[in-house]
Amino acid sequence: MATADGGTDSIEKVDVKGSIGAILDYSSRIGKEEKVAMEMAIEEFNSQYSNQHIDLLINDSQGEPIQAALAARELVNRHRVKAILGPQSWEEASLVAEVGSQAHTPILSLAYATPQWATERWPFLIQASADQSAQMKAIAAVIEFQDWHRVTIVYEDIPSSATGAILQLSEALKDVGIEIGHLLPLPPLSSSSSLVEELQSLKEGQCRVFVVHTSLQLGVQLFETAKKMEMMKEGYVWIITDTISSLVHSIKASIISSSMDGIVGVKSYFNETTPQFEIFRGRFRRKFISEHPDEEKNEPGIYAAKAYDATWAAALAMKGGRATGQQLLEKISNGQFDGLTGKIQFSDQKLAPAHIFQIINVVGKSDRELGFWSETSEEESGFWRDGRALAQVVWPGGPRNTPRGWTPPTDEKPLKIGVPTGSTFKQFVEVIQDGNNIAFKGFSINVFNATVERLPYALPHKLYPFNGTYDELVRQVYLKKFDAVVGDVAIVAKRFEHAEFTQPYAEPGLQMITPVRSKSSNKAWLFLKPFTRAMWILTTFINVYNGFVVWLIERNHCNELKGSVPNQIGTLLWLAFSTLFSLHGEKLHSNLSRMAMVVWLFVALVITQSYTANLTSMLTVQQLEPTVADIETLKSSNSMIGYCRGSFVSAYLKDVLGFNEKNIKNYSSPEEYAKALKDGEIAAAFLEAPVAKLFLAKYCKSFIASGQSYKVGGFGFVFPRGSPLLHDVSEALLNVSESGKLWELENSMLSSEKCEDGETEDDEISRLSPSSFWVLFIITGGTSTFALLVYMLHRNWNFHDSTSEHKTIWRFFIAIMKLWRQRTRKLSRRVSDVELPRGSPNIEI
Repeated sequence: MATADGGTDSIEKVDVKGSIGAILDYSSRIGKEEKVAMEMAIEEFNSQYSNQHIDLLINDSQGEPIQAALAARELVNRHRVKAILGPQSWEEASLVAEVGSQAHTPILSLAYATPQWATERWPFLIQASADQSAQMKAIAAVIEFQDWHRVTIVYEDIPSSATGAILQLSEALKDVGIEIGHLLPLPPLSSSSSLVEELQSLKEGQCRVFVVHTSLQLGVQLFETAKKMEMMKEGYVWIITDTISSLVHSIKASIISSSMDGIVGVKSYFNETTPQFEIFRGRFRRKFISEHPDEEKNEPGIYAAKAYDATWAAALAMKGGRATGQQLLEKISNGQFDGLTGKIQFSDQKLAPAHIFQIINVVGKSDRELGFWSETSEEESGFWRDGRALAQVVWPGGPRNTPRGWTPPTDEKPLKIGVPTGSTFKQFVEVIQDGNNIAFKGFSINVFNATVERLPYALPHKLYPFNGTYDELVRQVYLKKFDAVVGDVAIVAKRFEHAEFTQPYAEPGLQMITPVRSKSSNKAWLFLKPFTRAMWILTTFINVYNGFVVWLIERNHCNELKGSVPNQIGTLLWLAFSTLFSLHGEKLHSNLSRMAMVVWLFVALVITQSYTANLTSMLTVQQLEPTVADIETLKSSNSMIGYCRGSFVSAYLKDVLGFNEKNIKNYSSPEEYAKALKDGEIAAAFLEAPVAKLFLAKYCKSFIASGQSYKVGGFGFVFPRGSPLLHDVSEALLNVSESGKLWELENSMLSSEKCEDGETEDDEISRLSPSSFWVLFIITGGTSTFALLVYMLHRNWNFHDSTSEHKTIWRFFIAIMKLWRQRTRKLSRRVSDVELPRGSPNIEI
């Protein structure tokens, strides 16, 4: 054994005498092991330091806090002990600490549940047992590793459990998202009948993962009762804390094999393979057998090792000579040595916390190691086992596959599902009551039924109507009145206080709905809309150009085309535009002008008919736009608005979007919304996205969605927090969506709504542009240009037979062809530089 100053073999010849007191519970296995270990430590100390002698005075507390306090007073006042070891329970240790602080006597507490604040209240208290908060994190890690989401905690109903270990365990489970479905406190002296009653309530529930934190005696009694009630068979999971798992080595083999097979435990770890512990084990077994021959097993555990190390810590502090209580406290707090459980060193009068825990599996007549869990820091932790994953667990009943951790509802006890009766849109949920018969219909019900069909197991359930607000309905799950809720229930953050939601089966969003008005409400300039600006310009140019050609050719044959400049301009424009409505062939004298006019009339006919058809469409088809563009318009005009049921919509409109509460009204049916919007009671209605689609399907022409969609809500199914069904139902719901079944059900719902005010066309009709008529424009322009060229050549050439117009035209044509052949190459280059419209045919010259 190492000394306080780090030496191992040196023996100082100092004559120091004194006594160390100890308070133990002889009736418990822990007390028996601690007594043997303490006596061994004192014997070894006195043997190693032969010129000094320390007495060990042990009193039996019988597990009673008052008895422990009386024993402490006797040790301090009568026997003048220098320090006191123990006791094991915090209920006893707290009273002993009070006595020790008053007498200035150091108390080395072996209680595992010592609160963090204890050393501040009792300055002479030293926590000689490591804090177990890390152990609770290890238990939470085991549960998370197996992918269980809900557990039941069974614990011994003593103050230290409720305020210590159970509180720490609850925090650890919460940190990893595991829900505590039920807390079951058991009296320390529970009878078999009371255990049967308590366990029956657990058996009737769905949760099958139980964490047990009790004394060894109560724990063994609990598992023996559970075995008789068939709660140690396949499907059940039992996890034990250090208070039992560190004492499995002491339980009779018959009890382990008959009542505890398959249990998983987490216990404090220390190296049991060191030479120091091997020597201790051999001596401990011999002494324990001699003192407790009735005990079947005589192996030492962590409690014996801790008691041994605590005794050495006190003895080494007393070795240096006589000291006051304060001096002895400081020497114990500042001392350090290598003990059975590792390096013994105190910080702020507390033993360094444990960071490594052993995961065990109770199998056969003993336990086997599965691996370890370590917490290297607050952020990092994990399992390990010789560089590999944890060993395979043998669960209660013998299976090696991980149990589901819960049991589905049965036909005898089906799932109780609440359904809202006050849905604004009955297409989602409708409750029909005919005498004693109640029927449930709607999209939400259909989606849930499709989801249940996708589950890998049967899910017996029964629907119950609920007449109340949606917030109240969700709260019923928290109060355990319902096991789930199915309906058009919006997924809202504040509702997570009472329950959890599946994946949304209807898209989230809050949409503004407003009346519509025609985009063409100002029709004064509607006659210009059939053509684009470019079309109007090109048409005007072609008209004027054709009129000019006709006027130029006919002016020498008709006196009406001569006169003053203003008169000729007016005549030219008249010729240009009158061709759109009539053919003046009988008034034309030249075949050239007649040729140009005939082609232009054909083109004009096509253009005017297209214009008429497009204008008719614009006058016939109504184009719609919202009366309100955005919420800023609503707020600036102080307009009234409506919202759809759920209180969260009202709160969102006030708190997030900033509407005045006085301007918000609630309506209870689609018809009321439609009437209020049409009558001008409200300027807009805010509906959740799923019901907005349904509303617009019914009133497809009168109203329109406007502004942006606010990503809130979405419909989902409700389950209790940590419900084992939640994960499976969400997965099944995703399968329904990915298979197309959800889309099919939604389309079926929307198609069932017939538009009550007719169909509408929202797409703007295309306006006609030159790209639709470029071929016609080339034909008519080319014809007029040809006529103009022939006419100009005719006037500049000197022909003898000028009386014969046909002969002259023929001769002019021959001359033009000769001139054309001469300039073919030059014209070809010019034409190749001209970019024709897309889709133009190739022109060969």
